[in-house]
Amino acid sequence: MAPFADPAILAKFRHALEQWRFTGYVTWKAFARQWAERNLEGWTTRAIAEAIFQHVDVGGRIDQVRETRPEWTDDAYHYDFRIQIGNRLIYIETLLVEDDPSDPTVHVVSIHDA
Repeated sequence: MAPFADPAILAKFRHALEQWRFTGYVTWKAFARQWAERNLEGWTTRAIAEAIFQHVDVGGRIDQVRETRPEWTDDAYHYDFRIQIGNRLIYIETLLVEDDPSDPTVHVVSIHDA
């Protein structure tokens, strides 16, 4: 795991995450949404998306991980965040979705305590 330094990828994340207020820019796999709802009392998925944006906005680390799991190899990489939510350090695994290269989105596929 290494933080990435590719400014083009960072710009895509920034574009998607700065839209956290709007539906469709940060989407959630059902299992990840359910975990967040059950385990992060008082935090909506929208508030978590804002926290991810704030992490990126202040230069927080994003790890780019080459995808090797057979069920996920449609994507070359996934991107990991470790952010403070309340008094807990939370691991968030995401995909950068570029169906429309000029309007990327972020898909949260996993979330749990780090």
